[in-house]
Amino acid sequence: MLGNGIVGILAESTNKWERRVPLTPSHCAWLLHGGSGKTGVSRIIVQPSTKRIHHDALYEDVGCEVSEDLSDCGLVLGIKQPKLEMILPNRAYAFFSHTHKAQRENMPLLEKVLVERATLFDYELIVGDHGKRLLAFGKFAGRAGMVDFLCGLGQRFLSLGYSTPFLSLGASYMYSSLAMAKAAVISVGEEIATMGLPSGICPLVFVFTGSGNVSHGAREIFQLLPHTFVDPTKLPELFEMAKDVKEARRASKRVCQVYGCVVTCQDMVEPKDPSKLFDKADYYAHPENYRPIFHEKIAPFASVIVNCMYWEKRYPRLLTTAQLQDLMRNGCPLVGISDISCDIGGSIEFVNQSTLIDSPFFRYFCVVLL
Repeated sequence: MLGNGIVGILAESTNKWERRVPLTPSHCAWLLHGGSGKTGVSRIIVQPSTKRIHHDALYEDVGCEVSEDLSDCGLVLGIKQPKLEMILPNRAYAFFSHTHKAQRENMPLLEKVLVERATLFDYELIVGDHGKRLLAFGKFAGRAGMVDFLCGLGQRFLSLGYSTPFLSLGASYMYSSLAMAKAAVISVGEEIATMGLPSGICPLVFVFTGSGNVSHGAREIFQLLPHTFVDPTKLPELFEMAKDVKEARRASKRVCQVYGCVVTCQDMVEPKDPSKLFDKADYYAHPENYRPIFHEKIAPFASVIVNCMYWEKRYPRLLTTAQLQDLMRNGCPLVGISDISCDIGGSIEFVNQSTLIDSPFFRYFCVVLL
């Protein structure tokens, strides 16, 4: 079946919110008609779906067939992992399988692929000539993650007794375009600039991990708020300055900006050998020779951690459960974490579950033994 020129598009079944598609109708039109006969695609069969962002009729208009039956297809494309019964013998599949880190919840899927002698193209492992991933979390993940977190931050502060402009922000799925979501965040920023934030939650510091597309997307939304970016080494000074301002101006009850801080691996670890300087290439090659310092140098000053970095088990964790307990014991201002990377039990050890659009947050109760 592999390479027979017939491509299938799955109806997404992982959750009710998945509306994305691996091929748009315009992609399909090019494959069927615009490739001067060089694409090798003779038919495209699309499973019907009433929630897909592109309606079935749009696929039919460009020459696709709409059918539940994909058994004729040599290659089947999806976004997220399909139901196990959709894995047929001797076919090729392409989707985000979430298996290459041996994620326990998806091992039955990988076993099914092996048993059926199917071929799996995992988007997460497709790389270009220089070994760089071609398909990965991008700016939209950062943008959506940041909008959703700011929405939740308003609710969290309200539960702590603080009314903030973040309360007026909706979740990202409530906006029909990026422009509309940004307009809503800009409105929140204008209220912060004019009415301010309660001094009891300030300085409100957002720490962004990583410098890739996800981090850039998250910061793109953050920068719509009145803000100042602070170098990681200047965080202690920021808190000292804020303390001095509060003491000098006790009549001032509001603060009219937020703070951002971008940290990369050199802010998270240091060589175990004190005679050596941090070397990025050496760290990637020999992470066992480095010890974590994020919990000592950065986390004590973070109100919010926006985790956007890639992580594997061979690297030190960004924050362990024990480190969090120490931070809470010492009065850390941390009120929330936006773990856009979403590695269960990964770089942030105590993130032990993923969230859904209809249950986007969970509370972690940190037991602090005195």
